[in-house]
Amino acid sequence: MQDNRDGQFHATTILMVRKGGRVVMGGDGQVSLGPTIVKGNARKVRRLAKGSVVCGFAGATADAFTLFERLEAKLEQYPGQLTRACVELAKDWRTDRYLRRLEAMLLVADAEVGLLLSGTGDVLEPEVHDGTAIMAIGSGGNYALAAARALADSSHDAEEIVRRAMAIAGEICVYTNGSLVIETLDASAPV
Repeated sequence: MQDNRDGQFHATTILMVRKGGRVVMGGDGQVSLGPTIVKGNARKVRRLAKGSVVCGFAGATADAFTLFERLEAKLEQYPGQLTRACVELAKDWRTDRYLRRLEAMLLVADAEVGLLLSGTGDVLEPEVHDGTAIMAIGSGGNYALAAARALADSSHDAEEIVRRAMAIAGEICVYTNGSLVIETLDASAPV
């Protein structure tokens, strides 16, 4: 992955769409070191908490796996309380000397809520527009976000929006490819 001196995590795009009773998270598979693509099929979207939570990362891989492990522990400590687990992780991330150095961001979702977590203590829920909630991270995140918002009021379901928006991001962002990992959850109720 590239460094984060400009405040943006490179080498990935992660997108979450909640629409019509489904939550879909997708991520590309490209891993870059500087100007070189070293892997094209990395798995940056994973399931946690026995499959009830989906999580995607942008940033340094080792840092993200550390955060996945910490989040998994928080989810065990606060079962069924994703927001509480994420807030507790964000507190630790912000105050712990070791965790503060981690360079990654997470998108996390369960059947009820989707959240963006950052090392600056952010735990953000997406805005809801016309019954659809969308969030994205990574160097191609803004492209995917814009494309998903443009598709949100179409007849496409959440998965189709994610697939199309990720394809658009992959055409624009040099750090994003078309090798997608898509995870889907049934939402508890439509947004």
